[in-house]
Amino acid sequence: MASANKPRYFLWIIMGLLVVGLLGFGTGGLSGNLRTVGNVGEKSITVAAYQRALNEQLRGFEAQVGTSVSFLQAQQFGLDQAALSQVVTLRTLDNEAAQLGISVGDTRVRDEVLRVQAFRGIDGQFDRESYRFALQQSGMTETDFEAGIREEISRTLLQGAVVGGIPLPNAYAEVLSQFIGEARNITWATLTADALTAPVASPSDGDLQTYFDANPADFTQPELRNITYASLTPNMIQDDVTIDETALRALYDERIADFVRPERRLVERLVFVDAIAADAALASLATGATFEDLVEARGLDLADVDLGDVSQADLASAGDAVFAATPGDVVGPINTTLGPALFRMNAVLAAEEQTFEDASGDLREELSAARATRIIEDGIDRMNDLLAGGAAIEDLAEQTDMQLGQIVWSQGGQNDIAAYESFRLAAATAQTGDFAALTDMEDGGIFALRLDSVTAPALRDFTQVRDEVEAGWRVQEIQVAVLAQAEVTAQGILPLTGFDTLGLEPVIEPGLTRRSFVGGTPPTFLPDVFEMSLGEVRVIDNGTDAIIVRLDGIAAPDANDVATAAEKQLTAETAAGGISQDIFSAFSAAVQNRTDVVINQAAVNAVNATLQ
Repeated sequence: MASANKPRYFLWIIMGLLVVGLLGFGTGGLSGNLRTVGNVGEKSITVAAYQRALNEQLRGFEAQVGTSVSFLQAQQFGLDQAALSQVVTLRTLDNEAAQLGISVGDTRVRDEVLRVQAFRGIDGQFDRESYRFALQQSGMTETDFEAGIREEISRTLLQGAVVGGIPLPNAYAEVLSQFIGEARNITWATLTADALTAPVASPSDGDLQTYFDANPADFTQPELRNITYASLTPNMIQDDVTIDETALRALYDERIADFVRPERRLVERLVFVDAIAADAALASLATGATFEDLVEARGLDLADVDLGDVSQADLASAGDAVFAATPGDVVGPINTTLGPALFRMNAVLAAEEQTFEDASGDLREELSAARATRIIEDGIDRMNDLLAGGAAIEDLAEQTDMQLGQIVWSQGGQNDIAAYESFRLAAATAQTGDFAALTDMEDGGIFALRLDSVTAPALRDFTQVRDEVEAGWRVQEIQVAVLAQAEVTAQGILPLTGFDTLGLEPVIEPGLTRRSFVGGTPPTFLPDVFEMSLGEVRVIDNGTDAIIVRLDGIAAPDANDVATAAEKQLTAETAAGGISQDIFSAFSAAVQNRTDVVINQAAVNAVNATLQ
């Protein structure tokens, strides 16, 4: 199993050949004498191998975080060490395979080379010149490349020998399958505050004080950050931007397809292999078959044949016939580039036209916003110069179009300028005494802020929050009363008692498994149900109401069910794969511990320096 899942490293060697400079990781900045960064046993670690591993780590991390990462940032996350560890592990296995005499012949290597699409010519066959050119572009020789393939296959054979004998843990899969597939049949109902027979008494001062003392977090004022800022958004200056009619007309003409749309039709197209099949399908419509029947007979869904809304020009040769049809008509067969086809016209969409006069308002808004953004961008250098010269936030507002503002902000606040995520992030991380810096806003604006002071979190005075305390206490006491009422009601429920006879609205849920979801219940609901014994009735706290649930039945998973059998097989294979991986990891670690590893740190640093 582990062998099947193991990455085929020679494939990313091949991909490296197809990208000039290995996605920016080249050796042009290194000394011509630097070829390796270390040795593992009798195997050397080449600069190219280390660079490929770095590239793989960096690109993978960028894909994970969704943004580009500099090499300095990559080093902070330890990606360079991960890359070095990766190539050391591979070369350790290569060395072990060589020591054990594991290798493959030239024929196998040749077959792998011939499979690479990048080495084929326009006739689809292996092209020697393409092969030589690709290797030359990557700085590799044919010997080096083919040796890499040979070592990769040998590593795979070594791994297969280590983990190939791992049996499937069927007993484990059986137990887990029973656990996952076991089902419960339940009846449950919700009891709310409306069911209380007596109102909750008014609290005493002592009750409120006790509740206040027990829930300090609910009555603690959060940290307050007093901030002065200057901001400039496109909306602030947009009204002062002049847009001439020529620019508006040019934008309208450029986007004319958005404003003037010809008459269209909602159409479905069913293509056949030949005219005989298409004619037969058309004839069947006259004998009672429907268009849906024809689509289903082809093993398709209506979504597969839906063309959406199309113009007459979009339909080419079928345009005249389809546009002459009425909704629901099927026309054809008509020859198309895909073959003879039947077309069903479902609806007529009238032509639409928005005149320049009607569209000019929105276009003016769009152009003025874009130009306002450019004006802000053009002024950034001057604003940065002011800040670099020691200008305060107030100076920015006085000497530029930026507007001065103040806000008392706490974590989570989104009022005014704090509606911008960029401002909230800057406000949360600002420190008193920091130099002000311009920060971009999501709508193309900019701001700079200064943290004036911080008010630490503090428990508010009881007298100030008495009403909130009483409201919280009342919610708590009502829920206590609801749960108590639910316990009394639950005592009257027997295995055959109808919930409705007790004034409850029952919900019957058959066949629930541990993976099921029951709406309107807390996360602990199903775990509680699966702890219950047959016939047991339990009350579950649902926050602001109570749930009364009775376990009516327990069912083991159906051993003959196809889905159960498939899941059991998948569980066994997954477990075997994990065991295999653990065994191989232990084997790799043991081999590495008894193999001499020598890393030339100066060479590693030289490679890293070319990437900074």
